[in-house]
Amino acid sequence: MLVTGLSGAGKATILRALEDLGFETVDSPPLAVLGTLLEPARPEASSGEAHGDEAAAVPARPFAAGIDVRSRGFSVDTVLDLLARLRQRADVAPQLVFATADEAVLLRRYTETRRRHPMASPRAESSTGLTGPVVEGIARETALLARLRDAADWLVDTSDLPLPELRRLVERRFGVGRGTALAIGVQSFAFPRGLPREADLVFDLRFLRNPHYDPALRPLTGRDPAIAAHIEADPAFAPFWERLVSLIDMLVPRYVAEGKKYLTVAMGCTGGKHRSVLAAERLAAHLLRSGWPVDVTHRELPAPPRPAPDWPDDATPAPPAPGRRPEFPAAALAPRPRAGDP
Repeated sequence: MLVTGLSGAGKATILRALEDLGFETVDSPPLAVLGTLLEPARPEASSGEAHGDEAAAVPARPFAAGIDVRSRGFSVDTVLDLLARLRQRADVAPQLVFATADEAVLLRRYTETRRRHPMASPRAESSTGLTGPVVEGIARETALLARLRDAADWLVDTSDLPLPELRRLVERRFGVGRGTALAIGVQSFAFPRGLPREADLVFDLRFLRNPHYDPALRPLTGRDPAIAAHIEADPAFAPFWERLVSLIDMLVPRYVAEGKKYLTVAMGCTGGKHRSVLAAERLAAHLLRSGWPVDVTHRELPAPPRPAPDWPDDATPAPPAPGRRPEFPAAALAPRPRAGDP
């Protein structure tokens, strides 16, 4: 990850937040050195085969470098060329982060800290302090870095972001899978087998068209295109899905802001094979596209130790066998254990 941007816009804060997330970071290295650091690793000739296999099994730490006009050998063309070469490699997934802020905000930050802008004129300060040179430096730097701004994968405007909020923003975007951000699990299940105990949000898909009634579709699962086409043809599906995605998109950032580390979204239907599987797969894909870490599981696929009941939505399950307790549709309804219970 290459982190750049306007001086005073928060690049150093972004780098520190990435370091706290487990990134290996370096600030303002000479660009020639940075190019060497990012070259593909070459196995040492003296390494034995076993040693090489062991080394290959160790995952590399994510790497972030801060680059700006102070970096030795800095030029926009050099940075763009480095980024283009990285994007041609299959072993890395480079991203360019550009921090920016309004001119008035940058000016206020510099006048409050009394620091000289790196692109300000070296002439003596005016009687009004650093204001004149800082404005000039901001204008020069903005023009110089315009192409980097346009090439950025993530443009973060820190004008209205306090430092703690900027750090949280970085954690939400790049902390996935590193123990600091929200890890999301999406699970499909069959209601007759009970609710998943770990579920935070539960959605009932039994109002949708049931493929169970079509003998040609019954053997398939929600992963099959024919099942998707059948369910999505239900007039109720599109408005439901639009509202569901809108709700999830609103809730997930709020859970992160409250410090929640894990979220499990459960999608249920009767057999846990068709509608719930389709919904779980689609929701997981949406969350992944939004940049969230997602683990999707299907409780009833493949066949669980005890087969799920195979009745359609409007049918009544067979009564339990003599001497056997009935299965409840929700774990919360299960009777409390009593002394003497088996």
